Amino acid sequence: MAIITKITTQQKNQDRFNIFMDYGKGKGEEFAFSVDSDVLIKFQLKKGMELDDFSFMEIQYQDDIKKAYNRAIHYLARRMRSEKEIHDYLVTKEIDEPIINEILHRLTAQKYINDEEFALAYVRTQANTTDKGLNVIKLELKEKGIAEQILNQALQEYPLEQQIEKATKISTKFYEKNTKESLKILKQKLENLLLRKGYSYDVINIAVNDISVSSEEDEEMAAIRFQGEKAQRKYSKYSGFEYNQKMKQVLYRKGFSMDLIEKYLADEEKS
Repeated sequence: MAIITKITTQQKNQDRFNIFMDYGKGKGEEFAFSVDSDVLIKFQLKKGMELDDFSFMEIQYQDDIKKAYNRAIHYLARRMRSEKEIHDYLVTKEIDEPIINEILHRLTAQKYINDEEFALAYVRTQANTTDKGLNVIKLELKEKGIAEQILNQALQEYPLEQQIEKATKISTKFYEKNTKESLKILKQKLENLLLRKGYSYDVINIAVNDISVSSEEDEEMAAIRFQGEKAQRKYSKYSGFEYNQKMKQVLYRKGFSMDLIEKYLADEEKS
């Protein structure tokens, strides 16, 4: 039976205490272990107290729970977390599963974690502060371990009207920054961009078509002139029918309509 001979406060952490014991093997006093203040109080540890192996293991187990709990609280202090996020974080700290389950149960009981509240807050934040579409937000919530029923309810915080508004703003900025290509190519690139951001096909069609309708015809002509000048430098060694065919092929691949290509080539011949 080992006897506690001394208890001291750690210098760097006033909430932890070093326990020294005499194991009766002629070695005298030795450092045995350290515990959190809550564990010290719970087991009423004091000088002269005898500890058997079972008591020692129980104290260590409770201290491991307390350390894991403190880690989880520190992790939660940065922002709201889902239950799975906390579980995965504690796994990275090599904490045993029974202790993790105890921590999650305690945090849930204390209302420090609540997947329903987390999901609602997450959707609102992403909808109001990012340009993500519904599908990306939904995927992110799944990765955070949010159940399907909770997830679907939370996604209602991102209404269709707001999705269309955001997608339209993205489309407008995209067109403003990319005026050197045909509307057809721009539309394809924009659709791919909005898909990557998580917008549905229905939202994309509305946003892209709204912008396409408002695009000026002279912008398309400016774009074909820009692409045409690049093609002219490449095919300047050709002339006549062969030159026209080369130009038509490259401009058609760039997404311009044949009517616009014919108009551009006719204007080029006049100049």
